[in-house]
Amino acid sequence: MSRYQTVLLDADMTLMDFHRSEREALREVFTRRGYDFGPEEEALYQKINNALWDAFARGEIDQDFLGVERFAAFMRVRGGNHDPRAWNWEFVNTVGKGAYLLPGAWEFCEKLNAMGLTLAIATNGMPAAQRGRYEGTHLDTLIPNLFISMELGVQKPMPGFFDKVCDALHITDRSTVVMVGDGLGSDILGGNRSGIDTIWYNPQNQPLTGPARPTYTAASYDDIIHILE
Repeated sequence: MSRYQTVLLDADMTLMDFHRSEREALREVFTRRGYDFGPEEEALYQKINNALWDAFARGEIDQDFLGVERFAAFMRVRGGNHDPRAWNWEFVNTVGKGAYLLPGAWEFCEKLNAMGLTLAIATNGMPAAQRGRYEGTHLDTLIPNLFISMELGVQKPMPGFFDKVCDALHITDRSTVVMVGDGLGSDILGGNRSGIDTIWYNPQNQPLTGPARPTYTAASYDDIIHILE
């Protein structure tokens, strides 16, 4: 029997293929505004977007500012006078329609579900994008709980995010909880700061960097199942 009773699962690139959803949505909304969307445009957008998400993780900006600023900053470099708030709204809703699971994710969630564990997705992100894909992939039929940072008002890795999740799930003993995710700076560091064990999902064998220290590291979904058994 597993020592854990509750498994918190990251969404993007742990269960869902966010990169595919994001790329398709970016191509659509950029093209609609008359921009080419090739490698240079994507690299510029990602540079801006990643810097903003890093600032968000540090608690320096909120998610509303992040969403608008990434497109405003792009226009400051490449030109254009589009409404960045409308652009972001369209992008987020388009991402929400790109419901793609990573290979093996469905079977993995079925196994978790069969183990009788309490399951929840605990994710940073914007509700339209996260909830749309959660329902579109039908993960809602296997994982009944979804916690999104923008709805909670606090993001991973802040302890307040995990406090709210634990309160909602009526968890009093955090030694029975484990956080599973690919993000060292969000999932793993957040677990470290909140007294929750962690499983770093690392199928690409990335090096361990930064202050986060996973309790376990898993290279595959099968590895995670073995840890939880």
